[in-house]
Amino acid sequence: MARKTSTDLTQGNIAKQLLLFALPILMGQVFQNLYNSVDSIVAGNFVGTTALAAVTSSADISRLLVGFFTGLSAGSGVLFARHFGAKDDKKLHDSIHTGLLFSLILGVTMALTGILITPLLLKMVDCPADVWTESVLYLRIYFVGVLFTALYNVAAGVLRAVGDSRHPFYYLVIASCTNIALDLLFVTVFQMGVAGVAVATIISQFISVSLAVRQMLTADDVYKLAVRELKIDKQILKEVLVLGLPAAIQAGLISLSNLFVQRYINQFGSAAMAGSGAAKKIDSYAGMAAMSLGQATPAFIAQNMGAKKPERAFRGLWTVVGMGLGAISVIGPIIYFNSGSFIRLFTKDPAAVAYGMAMIHIMLPLYGLQVFHQIFSNAVRGFGKSLVVMFTSIGGLIVCRQIFLAVTMSKNPAIENVFWGYPVGWGCAAVMAVLYYLLAIRIPYGKIKKYSPSAK
Repeated sequence: MARKTSTDLTQGNIAKQLLLFALPILMGQVFQNLYNSVDSIVAGNFVGTTALAAVTSSADISRLLVGFFTGLSAGSGVLFARHFGAKDDKKLHDSIHTGLLFSLILGVTMALTGILITPLLLKMVDCPADVWTESVLYLRIYFVGVLFTALYNVAAGVLRAVGDSRHPFYYLVIASCTNIALDLLFVTVFQMGVAGVAVATIISQFISVSLAVRQMLTADDVYKLAVRELKIDKQILKEVLVLGLPAAIQAGLISLSNLFVQRYINQFGSAAMAGSGAAKKIDSYAGMAAMSLGQATPAFIAQNMGAKKPERAFRGLWTVVGMGLGAISVIGPIIYFNSGSFIRLFTKDPAAVAYGMAMIHIMLPLYGLQVFHQIFSNAVRGFGKSLVVMFTSIGGLIVCRQIFLAVTMSKNPAIENVFWGYPVGWGCAAVMAVLYYLLAIRIPYGKIKKYSPSAK
């Protein structure tokens, strides 16, 4: 069968291959962040500060679900890429069909559960009374689209695993443009308020997953989807879960931890919620390079390890690190020195703008830590150590950050301490991931290669 849209990352110039593979992922991040930003811009400018606060209050909860499925697809994508690199089309086919059906079942279950427990989730983040009604409405509508999120993440994960990062980018562009148009239509013309923002989001999510599934159904390629062959293979599901579930749990727990961080922010009122929410949207643009390169790393490493080319995988890792640091050195100063103007795109409230600027000014100078965390964590996952990444990420982004917040907020309950918690978490997680890579993967391999000719 012809490999028409897939890309073999096990040969050719490493930097060029990584750049061509990561660039569509980066551009997809741009458009995904764009339509998430437009949700907040429309809510803040056409509905009001409480509407923006409601979207912000729900954001970390929605990230909990999106993060879970993103983690599941990232982990299982390592398995897909490994089979693709080894040219084992039968196992690739069975893995894809098992992964998709499992995500379909899980997506339906989580969507129904989320709708029922929305009030409980909002209580967990200490949602203020003045934004409660809008938050409940927004979040319950958003939960309807969880199924689409689940399927899209796995489908996009399949495409990226076989080296096709272009099609997910195209789908995000179409979904983003649709979301922006519907945001304006539902909110400014139909006066639907935050409900319009949520409905626009789930419609755009449905479009993106429809396009991704259509690509898999019609492709003349090794990842072709056959609906009648969707089934749960217990052994393959075990392999998918071994790699995917730790990543999903990791992402879910980190997002859950963010809910408790949001509680700290919510204590400072709706202006702090709106300002920090706007800052998070802007901050996501600064982190796009690290996130995109991080998403590209597991596929590159897994394909090369599947093809038994470990040295190429090691060289590629440092190439990705260099790209990430170079990108943040360009993007960071632009956002840092224009932070006030960017925040005002979301809200004109002076108090909210001040909170947002404070958050950006604390976090952005330390974004190099995020680069190391994203790339090395994903690299370790690409080497098949997804469970290790779960523990290093939880240790840094949850345990270290929560300890820092508990200590600092008890001594000085200032919102700046909450903002400092983000880079503290990145730094701790990065140190653990780098140390594991060096001590448990790279150095041991070097010793094996030195003393065993068969390992060369």
